[in-house]
Amino acid sequence: MIHVTRDLLTVLLDHADERDPLSANLQLSATPAAEFDTQTGLDPETPVLTHFTLADVGGSVNAVFGVDLGTPAGRGRARFLSHPDGALELSKTDDLAAVVLVAVPPYDDDHVAAFDRAGEPVELGIIDAVPPEESVPE
Repeated sequence: MIHVTRDLLTVLLDHADERDPLSANLQLSATPAAEFDTQTGLDPETPVLTHFTLADVGGSVNAVFGVDLGTPAGRGRARFLSHPDGALELSKTDDLAAVVLVAVPPYDDDHVAAFDRAGEPVELGIIDAVPPEESVPE
């Protein structure tokens, strides 16, 4: 099972709807369940998808130097894709990751699914919890 916070899923579905008829392609990051301030009912080591990275972040540095600065260290092993054509499955042209969330119109909870890298469906659990607040050290 793959877990995602309600807030992140809402933002992802809204983003896909705003981009339609263009597709969305965002890198996702997870936070271990143990780091949440509230009880999630999950094993403490269970990753919960909590954040996304815009596609263009770090792109110019990567293009010039081949260094991906857009993905925080140890994160980004999941991806969110939208398929405006309505195909709720992975395609051969999709960017893959260990886990891929795919959404189709009308971009609601009933039109999103999770898949593993091989395209096999994975159960998607939606968690009503807020990840811990992060800050940049001064």
